[in-house]
Amino acid sequence: MDSVPSLVRTSAAELYDSYVLRNYPRAPVTLVRGQGTTVWDDQGRAYLDFSSGIAVSSLGHCHPRWVAAVQRQAAELIHVSNLYRNPNQGELARRLVGLAGPGRVFFCNSGGEADEALIKLSRLHGVRKSGVEGKCIRVVCARNGFHGRMFGGMSATPKEGVQKGFRPLLPGFVFGELNNLDSFASLVDADTTAILVESIQGDGGINPCTPEFLVGLRRLCDERGLLLMLDEVQCGAGRTGRFFAFEHAGIRADAIAMAKGLAGGFPIGAVWVGERAADLFQPGMHGSTFGGTPLACAAALAVLDVIESEGLLAHVTRESVPWIQELGRVARDYPGKVLEIRGRGFLVGVQMAGDSAPTLAALRERGLLTAPAGVNVIRLLPPLNASRDELARSVAILREVLAGA
Repeated sequence: MDSVPSLVRTSAAELYDSYVLRNYPRAPVTLVRGQGTTVWDDQGRAYLDFSSGIAVSSLGHCHPRWVAAVQRQAAELIHVSNLYRNPNQGELARRLVGLAGPGRVFFCNSGGEADEALIKLSRLHGVRKSGVEGKCIRVVCARNGFHGRMFGGMSATPKEGVQKGFRPLLPGFVFGELNNLDSFASLVDADTTAILVESIQGDGGINPCTPEFLVGLRRLCDERGLLLMLDEVQCGAGRTGRFFAFEHAGIRADAIAMAKGLAGGFPIGAVWVGERAADLFQPGMHGSTFGGTPLACAAALAVLDVIESEGLLAHVTRESVPWIQELGRVARDYPGKVLEIRGRGFLVGVQMAGDSAPTLAALRERGLLTAPAGVNVIRLLPPLNASRDELARSVAILREVLAGA
């Protein structure tokens, strides 16, 4: 029998080149360790991580309370199916209902799954509204939005790079202009069942909904009997200084998709559904094998505990103001290179005058990890507990890169 080849001496780059699908444009860096806001590659080089796993590592890397909670739970009970109860899932649901308002919670594993659940919820609401299955299925979404890469979410994401090669898509989605209430209202008809938007568009370039727009959408949904479904997968879990980004507008949603930073690095997704629609899902209509396991929920509970005990919402609110102001000064100093600074809290986009890829690479070479958003926007996503000095360091590195470009 042939011996199994040893992989000990094979580099990560060689393994990826030989065995991993090429569906990501990966940087030539292999990360092996993290602590706080810092990660190290396999060459021992340290980086300030302001990508946070694309808004996932909300407490940074290996926060001691998070690690202790996950280790403790892993030694006790990792997985049980949703045919049974587990205490952590019930407690996490209670905590999320306390944050979102009266309603119920469904657990899954990712933002893509959470968005799919929202789309299924809209169909069920359409059946209730019209009395006919398959008739009332129209959902109004925003141009430049992003709701994942599953078939429902992909169909709700009007981007050629996401949809190309996968048509025909799921029908029923139409697209209005973000922050233009008339544009959305003009798309609502008798077959419309819901409005689905990100409170702050992430992948589309860090484009926040204005408070006035969200208030108008709430009013429109109330007047026309629609569900207001808010995608908080990236902008939620404290990233803007409130637990949900839409809270800045003072409104309530009918359903909320959550994921990314909710469990601080452990895969989780969640959907909160308000009382108005919480009875629509009945047994057998939806499910998730790994949704809401004891381990995933322990990780999320640890994140909620740290956010509360360390005052991270107030920290983000306080420290983001001077940080964004300093980024604005950089933009003014380099008007031919930076067009705009957008965002809120620790979710900020730096819109470049051209392709952002060279700047992303230059930032990485100087020790700052960031993430792209579209073609010309750099996402800055520091952990919620990033310090004032670390925030200042990110600005200094950006300034150095722009000065040398």
